[in-house]
Amino acid sequence: MPGPARDFIIAPEVKSITVSLEPAQNAFQSLLLLVKADEMSGLGEWVTRTVAALTPQERELHRLVLIGFYYALIPGQSWPSFPDYLDHLAHCDPFALREKLLRVYAKFPPLKDGECPEPGAEPLPIDVETVLGSVDAYVAFLRERFGDDLVDVELETRAFPYVMDPPAMQKLVVSHLLRMWDEFLAPEWERVEPMLRDAVRAFQQVDLGEMSRLEAARFITGRALKEEKWEQALRDAERVIFVPTVHYGPYQGMLWSDRTLWVLFGARLPAGSQFQAPDLSRADILVRLSALADDNRLRIMRLIGEKGELRSQEVMEHLDLSQSAASRHLKQLSAVGYINERRCNGAKCYDLDPERIKDTLQALSAFLLGG
Repeated sequence: MPGPARDFIIAPEVKSITVSLEPAQNAFQSLLLLVKADEMSGLGEWVTRTVAALTPQERELHRLVLIGFYYALIPGQSWPSFPDYLDHLAHCDPFALREKLLRVYAKFPPLKDGECPEPGAEPLPIDVETVLGSVDAYVAFLRERFGDDLVDVELETRAFPYVMDPPAMQKLVVSHLLRMWDEFLAPEWERVEPMLRDAVRAFQQVDLGEMSRLEAARFITGRALKEEKWEQALRDAERVIFVPTVHYGPYQGMLWSDRTLWVLFGARLPAGSQFQAPDLSRADILVRLSALADDNRLRIMRLIGEKGELRSQEVMEHLDLSQSAASRHLKQLSAVGYINERRCNGAKCYDLDPERIKDTLQALSAFLLGG
């Protein structure tokens, strides 16, 4: 008897783009933001408040755990809660945890012409015994792949003894993350979870099937996403999961796990949605207003509005700003969408987006006055 026809059993359609709560990914990325707070303005109020509550020693420990062992800790799948994920970390094979870390490092090829190439889908062959032969060999291995600017030698030197002792590494990261959850993040999660669920439900009511991946990404995040990296990432991913958060402020986070692309974005309601979620609308407005609540950022917007498109260097010179200050302000304004960023002759150029400004004023008016 011949077998059934190939199309006799039809596989269910798999949505390649979803909007999901993802508690473990959400919590982990919120904790990671505590390390980035000094580099980025406009992050959620919980981030700045928590950083201020930590002692210098606690901040250094947090940085060691989150940066030194990042690729070993990042959730690679969906979990019902962050404590469930921590329980998994506590009971997994500690040597498998180290293997996960080294496996991801091995996906990054050595630097080429000083540039860090994109990681491959599979790890490149490495001699683990040589890499772990000494702290100098370990740091050299990292610098060969990420460059001097991205490798903190002092931090990786402190991380090395734990890499050499996986049970000790496991004990350190689990105890630290559990404490951060219990003391700082659990109460915050209880506060924000209803808002995040509202955002997920609102987007699940939208049919994204007629949109391209890039169109869907722009619709969900509410951002132009003009950078080439977005098109490339969205094209390469087998699955794209959008995760709303209230801590990222105006920014979007992009991270990979196998062939899944996770995109964290500021929790919001879809454009044109009839879904009622006042807390969510207020959170979105606060992100927009936060970018305007600074004299330097207002001066930057006024300058670009008067002069037209300007290079970052020209903004610095006109307003007498340091490079770090100008970069931080321009990054936040660009992330909110008040200015557009593009590459021009090797420099970053910025022009004003009047429609985004009008949209913010209309959103504020609708929230305060209704209609």
